[in-house]
Amino acid sequence: MLLLNLGTPSEPTAKAVRVYLKEFLSDPRVVEVPRVIWWCILNGIILPIRSGASAKKYASIWLPKLGSPLMHYSRLQAKALAEKFADQGHTVLVDLAMRYGQPSTEKVLEALQAQGMERLLLLPLYPQYSATTTASSFDEVFRVLGTWRNQPELRLVKHYHENPAYIHALCDQVLGAWEKDGRPDFSKGDRLVMSFHGLPKRNLLKGDPYHCECLKTGRLLGEALGLEVSQYLVTFQSRFGKAEWLKPYTAPTIEKLAKQGCQRIDIFCPGFPADCLETLEEIAMEAREIFLEHGGKDYRYIPCLNSNPKWIDALTDIAYQHLLGWPLGTEPDADLTLRSQRAEVAKSQLEIQ
Repeated sequence: MLLLNLGTPSEPTAKAVRVYLKEFLSDPRVVEVPRVIWWCILNGIILPIRSGASAKKYASIWLPKLGSPLMHYSRLQAKALAEKFADQGHTVLVDLAMRYGQPSTEKVLEALQAQGMERLLLLPLYPQYSATTTASSFDEVFRVLGTWRNQPELRLVKHYHENPAYIHALCDQVLGAWEKDGRPDFSKGDRLVMSFHGLPKRNLLKGDPYHCECLKTGRLLGEALGLEVSQYLVTFQSRFGKAEWLKPYTAPTIEKLAKQGCQRIDIFCPGFPADCLETLEEIAMEAREIFLEHGGKDYRYIPCLNSNPKWIDALTDIAYQHLLGWPLGTEPDADLTLRSQRAEVAKSQLEIQ
């Protein structure tokens, strides 16, 4: 099983960020602009200006001795998932690949191939489907497998935005924060803000289901928490450029709440299974400043699922649904030895012929 995530720079430096951004923003799934025009904008304006600024932001959230939060928590999830299968008596090799940066999808797939992989389940760490994330990650897998003569059986997890175990994990994460820090007083106007990564509105108009799936996740989480519709909001962050994106925008919404007299907001990012730049810097830091500067008093960021045991249970549940029918108990080492022996016999027969 291969967990797929977006990616991260190798280090918080302008050089490393530039390499990462160039690969990320060169993906036609991410930026749907004519290639010649976009190449000039990307290489002439965005990369020279944004690389250094982004590097400073990455430096502000980099974990001492652990590096990128996204990489750290994604690896923990893969490790915990593999241990979960092992504890239940199944032999399922779990690995992690990034769409951009390292470990690259190609290198990880080649490593799995070397271990005798015959069946492969792709499980993106994007609960809500979008062509910009899920489809792009699948595209890269297809590209790599397209060069192989002997391909594995392949299954894909498209989305799990309404999966009960996923919603339960989200609910557990929020309730855990409230148990630790106190529950908002909704009768006094406190609010729970659920912030999802934004996309250009044209993606929705072209048929991308992401917006609808985010709204459904938000509604199901609100219901699981026992909240009324007026007590929570679904917003979209990380707007880039001048085009209209999915609304309402997170930052302006937070500013508006503060100006209207809302004293406390709790903010959570259900679409991000692992904390990263967009959650730790944009939401936990920048959005906090906006809220407090405009009259808010109490701003509480609820961390992403990260290594929450309920989230690992959810990943396991999602995986089992898609592994049905595949044998899960074969010992890979013994199987590989047997296949190697058979290969040697076949080779000898060919040499004799």
